Order: sequence, then C-alpha cells, then structure tokens
Amino acid sequence: MRNLAARLGKRFVAFASGTGGTILLGAEALEALFAGRPRWGLFLQHILDIGWRSQLVVLVTGAFTGAVFAAQTFFQFNKVGMESAVGAIVSIAMCRELGPVLSGLMVAGRVGAAMSAEIGTMKVTEQIDALRAMGVNPVDYLVVPRALAMMISMPLLVAECIAVGILAGYFVGVDLLRIPGAYFVNNMLHFTSWTDVVTGCVKGLVFGVLIVFVACKQGLDAKDGAVGVGRATTEAVVVSSLIILIANFFLTMGLNIIFPVL
Repeated sequence: MRNLAARLGKRFVAFASGTGGTILLGAEALEALFAGRPRWGLFLQHILDIGWRSQLVVLVTGAFTGAVFAAQTFFQFNKVGMESAVGAIVSIAMCRELGPVLSGLMVAGRVGAAMSAEIGTMKVTEQIDALRAMGVNPVDYLVVPRALAMMISMPLLVAECIAVGILAGYFVGVDLLRIPGAYFVNNMLHFTSWTDVVTGCVKGLVFGVLIVFVACKQGLDAKDGAVGVGRATTEAVVVSSLIILIANFFLTMGLNIIFPVL
C-alpha cells in the first residue's frame, strides 16, 4: 500500500508540475507575443506545416467518419421509420463533436509529435542554449509562431472536416441507402444552425492551443539525448490526446449552455 501510495503521489506531483509548467509557458508566450516583434516568415512556414499539410489526414478522417456515422444512424433509425432524420443527426454530430474531436486527435498525432521532436532535438543538441546566448528568446522564436499558426489553422481544419463529413454522410445516405435527398437536406438545414458550426470551431481553437503548448513544453523539457526526444514525442501525443478528450467534456457542457441545441 505504501508503494502504491508513493507511486500515485509521484504521478500526481508530475501531473501538477507538468500542468503548471504548461500554463506558465502559455503565459510566457502571451507576454512574448505582445513584447516581441512578429516573425511573419516563421508564422507562414508553420501555417504551411500545420494547416496545409494536415489537410489530407483531416479530410480523410472527416469523410469516413461522416460516412460510417450516417450508415449506422440509418440502420438504427430505419427500424422506427425515422431515416429522414439521418441528415440532421449527422450534421449536428459532425459540427459539435465528431469534427473537432477527431480533427484534434489527428493533428495531435501528426503536428504535436513533430513539434515536440523538433524542439526536443534542438534542446538536447544545445541549439536552444545557443539561441539564448545570441540574445534570442526561445519562447518568442519557437513557441509563439507555432501557437499563432495553430490558432489560425485548427478552426479551418475543423470546418473542412465538418463539411467533408456532412458531404460523405449525404452520399452514403442518399446515393447508397436511398434516403430521399429532399428530406435529408431539409431536415439537416432545419435542425442545424450557425451555433453548431461556431461550437465546432471554438472547440478546434481550444484544442489547437492545448496541442501546441503541450507539445512545445514536452520538447523544451526533453533530456537524455535521442531517448529523451522519443519519450518527449510520445508523451506529447498521449498527453495532448487525453487533454483533448477531457477538455471536450467541459467545453460541451459550457458551450451547450451558451449555444443550446435548437
């Protein structure tokens, strides 16, 4: 029991320390954003890496998620004669939950790992110390451009995921499962409002901020050479994914109060 309590205590201390460090990094990045000069070249480069190059994985995820969700919804609703409601269910689910959460998880796996590995490699090879020696703030140079690029890219990626998921759901529902297209579209437009889209984009923005600061924090804390970089990369993906799932619950509860389902 004592060993178990000791291990749990160490895990809790590590979790609290990591959370506090990530919050402090976010505060330092916010301060550097207003105090330093914009690095537009790095910002555009990270827009390309984060936004443009993540489109394929996000679009494929959204398309097949919308398709399988439409199929499963039809198979269940068809039993009670409510197949015309498939369009509304797919649209709202993609906007409020499936689009932002799955996009966040995919981006965490692709971009979060890359950020952590890149910054971790710079840390263990003492490139970050070299930046400090030249009078360059590592947070201003490494974290702020990535954070800004993620804040721009993530809502757009979520919007693309939602749109492709709904289109795929329409194709499966109307062309494959023979749901009348007029009922599918009419119910979707009737029950889906702009607040559903805003909810998804807000979640995407929050998830993007969480991913970038967790990944950068893991990279900046990397040590012990290549082994440490690998460990930091793994922890960045795992922690980002868990935080997205946890944060999604609280965002769902809060945003449904602000933007109730109509």
